[in-house]
Amino acid sequence: MSDCRIRPATPQDATDLVAMIDMAGEGLPTYFWSHMAEAGQSPIEIGRARAMREEGAFSYRNAWIAEIGSAVAGTLIGYTIDDPVDLSSLGDMHEIARPLVRLEAKAAGHWYVNALAVYPEFRGFGVGTKLLDQADALGRASAPNGMTIIVASENVGARRLYERVGYRERASEPLVGYPGFKRGGEWVLLTKPHS
Repeated sequence: MSDCRIRPATPQDATDLVAMIDMAGEGLPTYFWSHMAEAGQSPIEIGRARAMREEGAFSYRNAWIAEIGSAVAGTLIGYTIDDPVDLSSLGDMHEIARPLVRLEAKAAGHWYVNALAVYPEFRGFGVGTKLLDQADALGRASAPNGMTIIVASENVGARRLYERVGYRERASEPLVGYPGFKRGGEWVLLTKPHS
């Protein structure tokens, strides 16, 4: 879509970042945020506070926004995975997160597309592809080992998009379900070299 532009996210984008990381994560972020919330706090409040942080993986500093006209159409959240990944606290993590962290460890030094989401009304116009092009540019500049993404094996549409732009399966881990998650199968690690 020719009028789609990509810009760095700002703290003012927190609400859209929360909506889209939850969409990309198929409810997993809200599940974790609900466990972090104190009495009277909503999971969305936790997510917004995390999105507005200056540090951490889920921060506006690791996000880019796709806009069509003045409307937010989609987002990309990503960063380079540490090389090596510290797995010393794996036993202390929630069982749902462990397979994801084990897969990330297999992609150390890669640029990780942590979340890619496009609002439904903007799908089919190339917004996701344009965000993946942005990810590639960022990855070439900062991650020597290539690109990576993790997707649920049953998320056929997303996987088709990633494979169309060159990602290939490298590893998988059993998916541990959580309340509200409607998929089964596995988490699949996809990687691709820099072009």
